[in-house]
Amino acid sequence: MVNGKLVLEDGSIFSGKIFGAVEQTGGEIVFNTSMTGYQEILTDPSYKGEIVCMTYPLIGNYGINKDDFESIKSHVNGFIVREFAEEPENWRIEKTLEDYLKDNNITAISGIDTRALTKILRKQGTMRGIITAENLGDQELINRAEKAPGLSGRDLVSQVSRKNVVEYGEDKKYKVVLVDCGAKNNIQNSLLERNCKVIRVSAETTAEKILDYNPDGVMFSNGPGDPEDADYAAQTLKDLLGKVPIFGICLGHQLLARACGAKTYKLKFGHRGANHPVKDLESGRVYISSQNHGFAVKNESLSDLDLKVTHINVNDKTIEGIRHTKYPAFSVQYHPEASPGPEDSHYLFDDFIDMFKGGKDA
Repeated sequence: MVNGKLVLEDGSIFSGKIFGAVEQTGGEIVFNTSMTGYQEILTDPSYKGEIVCMTYPLIGNYGINKDDFESIKSHVNGFIVREFAEEPENWRIEKTLEDYLKDNNITAISGIDTRALTKILRKQGTMRGIITAENLGDQELINRAEKAPGLSGRDLVSQVSRKNVVEYGEDKKYKVVLVDCGAKNNIQNSLLERNCKVIRVSAETTAEKILDYNPDGVMFSNGPGDPEDADYAAQTLKDLLGKVPIFGICLGHQLLARACGAKTYKLKFGHRGANHPVKDLESGRVYISSQNHGFAVKNESLSDLDLKVTHINVNDKTIEGIRHTKYPAFSVQYHPEASPGPEDSHYLFDDFIDMFKGGKDA
């Protein structure tokens, strides 16, 4: 390992040790409060453009295995930890975290006071920054941090969306088109487990082309960046409303809202972790959810729209779920396909299938 620095655009500088790829990297600095799941985080396309700080102090102790990938490669711009396990131990391990980062050309830094960093991000909000091994003056490093790319103003969805059409589960009973805005593999797996053939298409696929597949339902997946920069996908969703049942997850939730005329906005520091409480307003039940988003739907923008709020975040009251009042379409901001311990949000996939199951079984 070599000496390195994490530099934020506000002038904060942290010294540590570079591991993984020894190259300068930049992006928006965010934090995730999960104790485990770093492999899923590294391979979640929603983290495109972000440098992720893990708040749990020891990361990498169970290594990397072949089963827990959310996509075929890593998407984070960088990785920040307090301490990483150089000698992990687990019966499923295939390689160490450091070897995985090297293989995927991801720059990481350890020895950082992640508690102090998280407090800065909570107080001031997420900000741009860099990880570098270059021995330069502080002002030059801060200037570079200020020039690091942010999330808004660029289309990150098109950078992670699958370009070719892929079909899974040939002999299944139902047919679902998965609009891949950066879809996690577990969304696809959750549909396959429920007897659905999955046709995974690009986020730029038109409504006309989607309807040509004659699907029983359409899923709009999670994805990275600002939903305003993916309004072409929101337009597709709008064109599909009333023609086929729709379920949106994370970015898909924001796209449904925008398709119906609602607005979205950037959260101060976002929701990223595996223990976020979400309340179902109809049943009153609270679910512990896995989340990863930096944008949310504006509550006041729902006035006079055909949308009903179904779930809220218990911590800050932001919108976590909506349902269309006229058409079969609903969405949630969190990740029901994830299992942060509880699996109690899996029912949302069943609700989606129930939208078209009756007609199919008749």
